[in-house]
Amino acid sequence: MPTTAGRRRARGGAARRRAERTQSGVRSAPVIHRRVPLYEAIGEEGLDIIERNAETVLEETGVNFMNNPPAIARWKSAGAEVDGERLRFPKGMLRELIRSAPESFVQHARNPQRSVEIGGANTVFAPVYGPPFIRDLEGERRYATVEDFRDLVKLTWMSPHLHHSGGTVCEPTDVAVNKRHLDMVYSHIRYSDKPFMGSVTAASRAADSVAMARILFGERFVDENAVLLNLINLNSPLTLDDTMMGALEVYAAANQACVVSPFIVGGAMSPVSVAGTLTQILAEVLVAAGYMQLIRPGAPVVFGAFVATIDMNTGAPTFGTPEASHVLYGAGQLARRLGLPFRSGGGLCGSKLPDAQAAYESALTLFPTLTAGANFVLHAAGWLEGGLVTSPEKLIMDADQLGGLQKFAEGVDLSENGQAMDAIREVGPGQHFLGCAHTQANFETAFWRSEIADYRPYETWSEEGSPDTQAIARARCIEMLAQYEAPALDPAIDEGLQEFIAKRKGEEPDALV
Repeated sequence: MPTTAGRRRARGGAARRRAERTQSGVRSAPVIHRRVPLYEAIGEEGLDIIERNAETVLEETGVNFMNNPPAIARWKSAGAEVDGERLRFPKGMLRELIRSAPESFVQHARNPQRSVEIGGANTVFAPVYGPPFIRDLEGERRYATVEDFRDLVKLTWMSPHLHHSGGTVCEPTDVAVNKRHLDMVYSHIRYSDKPFMGSVTAASRAADSVAMARILFGERFVDENAVLLNLINLNSPLTLDDTMMGALEVYAAANQACVVSPFIVGGAMSPVSVAGTLTQILAEVLVAAGYMQLIRPGAPVVFGAFVATIDMNTGAPTFGTPEASHVLYGAGQLARRLGLPFRSGGGLCGSKLPDAQAAYESALTLFPTLTAGANFVLHAAGWLEGGLVTSPEKLIMDADQLGGLQKFAEGVDLSENGQAMDAIREVGPGQHFLGCAHTQANFETAFWRSEIADYRPYETWSEEGSPDTQAIARARCIEMLAQYEAPALDPAIDEGLQEFIAKRKGEEPDALV
């Protein structure tokens, strides 16, 4: 007699195929495949110096593995030198471990058309991650709720140039800390069909994320494929804490992908120099990526780098600085030399509002992600106030600009149509190209056009209330949420997920940590 779960899986296959055939017609741009050259800020000699220095740091200074005796025992068996919680590594040991990690991998979405390849010449944009506050559509700055979380997932799903649903797009503070991860993972599954991220705030929450993925995709599929991408922030400088490493251990054992990312505010968590910061970043990534391969060779791992600088007068983080861009470019070069996909930050800013400061700082932090060769860009849309706040309006404004980056990444069209020789022959000297056959055939796609910027004549703009960009984005958010229709989800899978969530929530009381 088949079990309930067995019957659910049997029904699920046909239902899933029906759902895929009837997905909503929401536009989704393909993952960016860069056709423009990368910018390399550091020469080969400089990269050699940084790599040697990182190996020296690992051999002489080492890293701390906090409150994790099993990890320390595992490292000791692998050949690391152990001194309490301090680990040191022979030169070349970690690089050898990392050889088993893939240079690129596919993260599968429940809708196969939304799956993304992370690595190579691809760039995947994902929204903001982690803010506890939201600046809502009424302009109030407040703690975020689970309803805010769902709305942000919906807006991300409907935004064509966001290829990924992300993870903690905001912290739903109206749900207990030890249970909110269940609602967050479920929201990504239920309200989007793009790939998404799992929870990393405890090993048990990572295990819940894997369990929910197995309900959605099936156990065998999850064991053989990456369906979760998970952000493992390292506790810079040179410390790997038990919370993040516990989550990493769960995901590595389940063959799920992790971004191992030092969280750097230059001058506070790393040296004030670019080369010193890159040395530390490389050392930390080598340890965390090597640990994943120690647990399960071949588990997908991404070289992460999140970098802000610091105002040395106030201690506040600053964004869009030249030094941070140099670190970003250098980290991309180091990742490629290691043969790992590369993750960076995205549209970062310190502004309190979706204003001019937010726009120029975001542009200055986002454009380098493309030209540095970032494969996965977290915080590409929606970030305000140094990451403390997310904003639906800022998300829509940023996502609009991602369309321009996508167009730029396509490079120069040198096909026969791109050369436009027929147009030049047809028009000749002294005339205009507006009515020629080539223009008529290409005008709809010839130039990227913002959906947020206001190109109307002054009189029309004034008559319609003189809206600024924030007001236009607010109206667009309201319109999108009103038009939203959830992508189809197999009812049997949905039932299984809700049963799992109810069971897990009932197993422990609400907690604040």
